[in-house]
Amino acid sequence: MRSTPENWRAADDYLADTLVGHDPALEATLSAQRAAGLPDIEVAPVSGKLLNLLVRISGARRVLEIGTLGGYSTIWMARAVGEHGRVVTVEAEAGNAAIARASIDAAGVGDRVEIRVGRAADVLPTLVGGFDLVFIDADKESNTVYLDWAARLGHPGTVVVLDNIGREGEIARADSTDPMVIGTRDALQMLGEDPRFDATALQTVGLKGWDGVAIALVV
Repeated sequence: MRSTPENWRAADDYLADTLVGHDPALEATLSAQRAAGLPDIEVAPVSGKLLNLLVRISGARRVLEIGTLGGYSTIWMARAVGEHGRVVTVEAEAGNAAIARASIDAAGVGDRVEIRVGRAADVLPTLVGGFDLVFIDADKESNTVYLDWAARLGHPGTVVVLDNIGREGEIARADSTDPMVIGTRDALQMLGEDPRFDATALQTVGLKGWDGVAIALVV
């Protein structure tokens, strides 16, 4: 098969069918998000499963998410922290937060999730630290701000996941004027140079096009 966006999506669908399967609660979450007109920018099913596995592999019990949207990734991680775990998720838009709240409650993990509404740059300084895993999936222009707070609110051994680092390959262009590319490049530079982090990144193709994820450890 040729490497085309159509074939990337077909392969992603196959992987999701094989390794994730049918999940009524998560599918209902996506349906609610679509019905409300929220953008189609949540993580792919295989990426949601990756987040779930990273939480479980790391033994994380306190998770911070920056960028809730409709609650899809939140549910994946809330399931992984266990009944005594906690996910704090930050969402700038009150309407998005309300949709997410309903879906999270309907998925049966509402007691594990606290949604903080407001600009993340304003909310993060109000949080108590000690998070075991931080997932960053918000405005790319503020990625370095979010990484700084991930280190401050984490501890040695905290896992940090930064989504959407591929930017259709534009991250390789030092002359890009796209604010999202610039923000992503700055974040990757920070992960490579800031002594608080040890990181790597993977570019991916699939349901979300040419994308990628960075994974770091707070050291």
